[in-house]
Amino acid sequence: MKRAAHAVPAWARSVGAAVAYALFAFLIGFAFGTIRVLAVAPYTGETGAVLLEAPVMLLVSWKICRWCTRSFVVPGGFPARALMGVVAFTVLTGMELGVSALLLGRSVSEYLLAYGSPAGALGLAAQLCFAGFPILQPRQA
Repeated sequence: MKRAAHAVPAWARSVGAAVAYALFAFLIGFAFGTIRVLAVAPYTGETGAVLLEAPVMLLVSWKICRWCTRSFVVPGGFPARALMGVVAFTVLTGMELGVSALLLGRSVSEYLLAYGSPAGALGLAAQLCFAGFPILQPRQA
């Protein structure tokens, strides 16, 4: 499979891996987020709940990223990995904005303003780590 993957341009492998990475992280994050909001935040507050969730999501994201870079045979160089991180961040943010608008009835402004809260800032910091994981992971042979 790796031999056939090289027939696909590196940028296309990076984009495919990014979309898969963002989709899997979003789905798992949606499940964790539901638990965070409904079961944890009432006891710890919103910021405390995000502090508990973020390390778990970062670990899960790291593992998803590794699986995606290997499965899509993303080159280990900075350009391909940076493209993967930027596209993954963009896709993840777009999906979150969609859920915010469709399920919670929030406007784009309200979505962006939420990043100004301590919990929102922590979430954004975790998302930036998510975006950096493709670059930080070592090249797989």
